Amino acid sequence: MSAKSIKVLIVDDSALIRKILTEIIDNQADMQVVGAAADPLIARQKIKELNPDVLTLDVEMPRMDGLVFLEKLMRLRPMPVVMVSSLTERNSLLTLHALELGAVDFVTKPKLDIAQGIHDYAEEITAKIRAAAVSRHARGGVAPLPVPGERRVCGGADRPRTRMLNSTEKVILMGASTGGTEAIREVLTRMPPDAPAILVTQHMPEGFTRTFAKRLDQLCRIRVKEAEDGERVLPGHAYIAPGNRHLLLQRSGANYLARLSDAPPVNRHRPSVDVLFQSAAQHAGNNAVGIILTGMGNDGAAGLRLMKDAGAYTLAQDEESCVVFGMPKEAIALGAAERVLPLREMADKVFGHLHQAGRAVRI
Repeated sequence: MSAKSIKVLIVDDSALIRKILTEIIDNQADMQVVGAAADPLIARQKIKELNPDVLTLDVEMPRMDGLVFLEKLMRLRPMPVVMVSSLTERNSLLTLHALELGAVDFVTKPKLDIAQGIHDYAEEITAKIRAAAVSRHARGGVAPLPVPGERRVCGGADRPRTRMLNSTEKVILMGASTGGTEAIREVLTRMPPDAPAILVTQHMPEGFTRTFAKRLDQLCRIRVKEAEDGERVLPGHAYIAPGNRHLLLQRSGANYLARLSDAPPVNRHRPSVDVLFQSAAQHAGNNAVGIILTGMGNDGAAGLRLMKDAGAYTLAQDEESCVVFGMPKEAIALGAAERVLPLREMADKVFGHLHQAGRAVRI
């Protein structure tokens, strides 16, 4: 393997962004920029000529919309794509759509002082390019996506069934990073209206988490919202950790509460999956179900082990269905996962466990 093994093509209409990204990428020992394009039409030809391993793609592009280009690319020549997005509400919606279409991950452009800001994000950008290079796209397997806007009417194999669950004390905790937006959607759209409360930490910046929660709320039969500090955690609801704030579970008498924290990042992340899982181990014990999904790094592995040691039922996504088999792999290596499952089986297995515990939910 050559010292510069990851070939990157940059697609961005800003000459400044192309220049800065080229400097950042070419400064890494394990990657190099093989070309740059100012619009998708030029990019299309350069992909044929250069055969890059990873593409960085601006969300909003001239001559051809970035999402239109991405959709064509994923249909005709699937490859790992990292989106580059501005931190606006419009672009957060476009970026989430890009992830639905098959982009591996995204980074956000700084609002002010772009040149310095992009350099400040150098570690994040290069880490996500590395993750994209070993993602499911790079391995040659791309799972089919549900039709955007499709609302599931039942879980599992899409057959109505009844399972018994009469306790309101159960709580489900999920954590994910790269590839997690679609993995979380897959699990939450299978949840019935009276599912136990669900708390979710997904590595995502401010602004995007609110848009993500609103998008999921339109697709799911449970209520999905961005978590607020001190609110009661209720069945039939999923709470998404806000960008740049840790989400914790707390107990108040017979009730669960959501708590938000501005404490320093853990495992370089805020919100951190470990912070959520550790709070669940402390306050929910064997009333909790922990699920670790696709993502790079090791965030959540140690916390899931604490949950298991506290009596929680713990699950990890298997390698084949992960976009990036990083966080689940680390959790499995620690012995933190009681079961390792394909993504499509997660919801059924959770409710199978609750059913065996003598509780009930319609699904």
